[in-house]
Amino acid sequence: MMDGILVIRKEKGYTSHDVVAKLRGILHMKKIGHTGTLDPAAEGVLPVALGRGTRLVELLTEKEKNYETVLRLGVTTDTQDMTGTVLCEKPVTVTEEDVRKTVESFVGEQMQVPPMYSALKVNGKKLYELAREGKTIERKPRPVVFYEIRILDMSLPLVRLSVTCSKGTYIRTLCNDIGEALGCGGAMEELLRTRSGNFTLEESMTLSQVEEAMADGTIEEKIVPIEEVLSMYPALTCTPEGDRLLHNGNPIPEELVQNGTREKNVRMYRSNGNFTGIYGWDEKKQKYVPVRMFFV
Repeated sequence: MMDGILVIRKEKGYTSHDVVAKLRGILHMKKIGHTGTLDPAAEGVLPVALGRGTRLVELLTEKEKNYETVLRLGVTTDTQDMTGTVLCEKPVTVTEEDVRKTVESFVGEQMQVPPMYSALKVNGKKLYELAREGKTIERKPRPVVFYEIRILDMSLPLVRLSVTCSKGTYIRTLCNDIGEALGCGGAMEELLRTRSGNFTLEESMTLSQVEEAMADGTIEEKIVPIEEVLSMYPALTCTPEGDRLLHNGNPIPEELVQNGTREKNVRMYRSNGNFTGIYGWDEKKQKYVPVRMFFV
């Protein structure tokens, strides 16, 4: 069983679901899940969880992400990117300074309305399914954070941006909203995810590279182990007396942990050094309680 994270470089034309389906065939395993949707037209970093690593998905989707995108000003589409139907075209008369000031105004906490063409579900139905039926429904704005937006290149009407943002952010919507703020409209022309949490484009693999690694027997070298993914959390080791509680996923008193640190999340090890799972200090119980178990 392969347990951990495989960092995929998703190519254009594939949905995130397509990537998972193809990997199931390549790796001959069923227990696979991705850690954050990328649009079919987008490419870049898509961490994929394998085996017990699927228990990491919820933790990894919380992480911040980096993107490079190309914004085309002067056009508005129904999908907020250039794959959609053009709804409106306007001349771009804004200056580069206008663009800089407007882009800067989006840095920080924002309320963002999810696009109709998205995989969010309303009453059990995905928004893009409703959009394809010609339906538009009200979507509630959601809080997102843009930690940094940098202009990498500008040759109007095109603007290349580097964006660092929180989970749940739609870069298409950012492009649309910048265009709207400038009064000329805007749509996303390209999107590349360069980082998701600690996973980078440099370490990512295309599906064909995964096939090659599977064929030559080096695939396990490419998988990031669960323990390594969680290396940002301090490591604690049980005493031999605490092993039984750890084995059963029970809360563990502080006296049964060597060199305890009262952190929200810690990697918990058996006395023999085997990693077991994530525990966290519970102030009320005055014990370490299980957060996510991986090995018992």
